[in-house]
Amino acid sequence: MSSLDTSKYDSSDLSGSYAWTDTLKGVHYGPGSVKTALPKLLGILGAKKAFVVTGRSLHDKTDVVKRVENILKEHNAYGATFYEIGQHSPIAGIRDGLKRFKDVGADVIVSVGGGSPVDASKAILYFQQQETGGPYLRQIAIPTTLSAAEYTAGAGYTNDEGYKVAVSSPELAPAGIILDAELTLATPERLWLSTGMRAVDHAVENLYRPLVPPPIKYLCYAALADLFKYLPESKANPQAIDVRQKLQIASWMSLWPLKLEKYSALGLSHALGHKLGARYSIPHGITSCLTLAPVVALKAEVASQEDKEWLAGALFHLRKPSTGSLEGDILQLSADIQKLVDDLGLHSTLAEYKVPREDLPQIAQLAVGAQDDPLLPKVVALLESLYA
Repeated sequence: MSSLDTSKYDSSDLSGSYAWTDTLKGVHYGPGSVKTALPKLLGILGAKKAFVVTGRSLHDKTDVVKRVENILKEHNAYGATFYEIGQHSPIAGIRDGLKRFKDVGADVIVSVGGGSPVDASKAILYFQQQETGGPYLRQIAIPTTLSAAEYTAGAGYTNDEGYKVAVSSPELAPAGIILDAELTLATPERLWLSTGMRAVDHAVENLYRPLVPPPIKYLCYAALADLFKYLPESKANPQAIDVRQKLQIASWMSLWPLKLEKYSALGLSHALGHKLGARYSIPHGITSCLTLAPVVALKAEVASQEDKEWLAGALFHLRKPSTGSLEGDILQLSADIQKLVDDLGLHSTLAEYKVPREDLPQIAQLAVGAQDDPLLPKVVALLESLYA
C-alpha cells in the first residue's frame, strides 16, 4: 500500500490546480434516497445488470443488502450478489468476485458496506479491465460506514503475503455515490464511530497533504467541526437519522473528490495505518484512533511553517481558543483528537493487537518509504508510545 509521498512541491496556497474525479456522475444524499437515486444512476450509466458486492455480516445479519437487491429487481437490473469480501479486502475474495462478475455478465458493480467492499469493487474492475483491455466498467457505491473510500481512485487490498497493496487509476473512482443514512442504522457502533475517526484522519491529513488546494482544506475544516460535534451525538443517540446523515456528509467533505496525478498516502497517520491494518488485523478506523493524535503532535515539531498554520487553524473552526503559538495550537489539536477518541470509547493499544515490538522499525520504514529518512527514529518512538 502507499507510503508517504516524499517529493518536494511548491506551496499550493497561491498556485496549483483542481479537478474532480473523471468518472463521478452524481452524489445523492438523504434518508431513503437509495430508492430513487439507484435507478437514476443506473440510467445515467446505461447499466443493465448489476453485481452487488458486500460483506458477509451486512448480508447475513441485516436487511440492507436485500433492500438494494429489491430495488434492482424492480428495475430488472439485478444480476447476483457476492458477499465474500473480508476486512482489508483479501485478494482471494477479489479473485472469486471477479470470476462471479464475469460469469453473471454484469456491466456495473453496486457496492454496499464499508471501505472493504468499495475497494474490493475497484480492484475487481481494475483486474477485469486488465484482462479484457476494454473500457473500465463502473461502480455505484452505497456506503454504510464513514470511511470515505468511495471518493478515491485507489483500491487498497491484502495480497497473498498478507501485506496491504494498491492499484489505482482515475477510471476506478465510483461513478455514483448514495449516502442514505437509513441504511447505516444496522452498522455496529464501534465500526460506525471508528470509521468516523477515519474521516477525522482524512480531514486532518488533507491539511498538510501536498497539492491539496485551499478550497478543499476549508471543506476539511467544516468536516472536522461536524465530526467533532456529531460523533458524540451519534454515540449518545444511535437512532438519530438526522445526525447520521450529517456525519455522512461530513465524511464526504473530509475526502472531497480530487483528481491527483500520483496516488500516495494522505499523510503519516494513513501510511502507518496501511502498514498496521492488514498485517495485524487492525480495522482501519482503529488505526486512525491509534496514530492520528500522536502524528499531529509530531507535526508540531517537524512540519513546515505553512502546514503548521493550516493545522493550527483547525482550532478556530472547532471553536477553541488559541494557545498563543502555532506549536501550542497543534499540540492542543492533538489533545482534542485524543480526547474525542477516548470519549467515543475507542482507545486502543498495539499490545491489544499483539504487534511485536521488534516489527516497529520495519513498520516505520515502510511508512516513511526510506531507511535513511531523518524522520524514521521519531516514527519508531511514536509507535513505541502506542503500547499504553
